[in-house]
Amino acid sequence: MLNMLRLREIADYSGSPELAPETQISGREAFQKYIDHTMPFLKESGGELLFLGDGGEFFIGPSNEQWDVVMLIKQSSIESFFAFASNSEYLGGIGHRTAAILDSRLLPIVERKTAT
Repeated sequence: MLNMLRLREIADYSGSPELAPETQISGREAFQKYIDHTMPFLKESGGELLFLGDGGEFFIGPSNEQWDVVMLIKQSSIESFFAFASNSEYLGGIGHRTAAILDSRLLPIVERKTAT
């Protein structure tokens, strides 16, 4: 799955005040809290973070679009992804993601097997 994320300048914990830190943090810091919380559940479900990087403006694409973070996640199956995404312990920390992200895109992709 290809994730493209635009982060808030300041994290908005209004939807999850129980997760809010004592002082304001950036969207990037809130997103890191989400990653830290999520990794054990992702690994347990058979998933793997293949790439996590900083984005920016497109070379080719809309000049008014930019993505702050790009992630590539590999999951063993769609069923494994849905099991991960519905795990109640994982969902307990998803407020960090909501607080961090202003906009996002998720593109499921399937690896092609090439002939050798």
